[in-house]
Amino acid sequence: MKSLRLAAAAMIIGALTGSLPTLASSQGADIPAWLQQHVGTGDGQIAPVILQRARALYQQKLRQGVVSNPCYLAKDATRPSTDPGGRPGRRFFIICESRKSFRAVSSGYGNGRKLRRADFSNDRQCAKNFSNAEGSKLTMGGSYVTAETRTSFKGYVRQSGKRRPFHRTFLLFDGEGETENARERAIGGHPAVFVKWQCRYKNPQSAYADKDGYVPYGELVNYTGGRSNGCTTWSPSVSEEILALVEGNPTTLYIYPESGDIDAVANAVKKGGSLSRAGLYWNAACLKAIGAPKFWPKNTLQPIINDWRRSLPKQPQRELPICK
Repeated sequence: MKSLRLAAAAMIIGALTGSLPTLASSQGADIPAWLQQHVGTGDGQIAPVILQRARALYQQKLRQGVVSNPCYLAKDATRPSTDPGGRPGRRFFIICESRKSFRAVSSGYGNGRKLRRADFSNDRQCAKNFSNAEGSKLTMGGSYVTAETRTSFKGYVRQSGKRRPFHRTFLLFDGEGETENARERAIGGHPAVFVKWQCRYKNPQSAYADKDGYVPYGELVNYTGGRSNGCTTWSPSVSEEILALVEGNPTTLYIYPESGDIDAVANAVKKGGSLSRAGLYWNAACLKAIGAPKFWPKNTLQPIINDWRRSLPKQPQRELPICK
């Protein structure tokens, strides 16, 4: 009966959102027993609709020969950044059915922007705004397939008492439908760390030195479980695991919510209706915090972002001070 209820809920939501309608409706009944114990809305669990859509996407790409990885990925961007104990909230899922393996880990969501013409910023705890507009710095739900990785130098940091170069690897995502501009937006996954530049010092032997022989130096900042510029971020240790899992062996990633889910939930909230009776899902704690979510269509938000960019005054090139 539980499996039948899950399947029915998926069919209702599929009809409302237009997401994988044929495939998603057929997935609930064949969820293996070991995986069903991880299905739910509690901490460390995956919501039924998200699992069903993630499985549908993965099995579709398996049949098409797009992926052959034994694992697939999913993300619930409606969950809070921290759990009741103050730890990073677990809203990213690594599922390997052939290995009977399920892991729930932390992940960041897009922080958005606050502009004069539109405020589409997100607080630290719960995401309210979503978009696929380039430059929005917001999360876009939907279907992705992991692609190649790129590793880049971010600056020198102090590690084990020495100044060492720090590199960060970026995993590109290829999207489809509303997520098809993932590459244009530079949307992908990476460790939730960055180097906050402080100064520069002379190191002409470095391969990263500028024409005057200087390299940037700064502090390594870890923002695991916090907000990103629209990408999916993980802790450094989890990043290593995911990058090793998909390097040269792509897999699918399904991110919830899509635009149809957001609009449907917002309409239900406006009417004062019950999400569960409408076959809708949103994390209850975050829905209470944000009131109602909002999707900003690209064709609405992109002109606002472009106008803002054109209005910015030209800034002189800034030079880092010399390290003392």
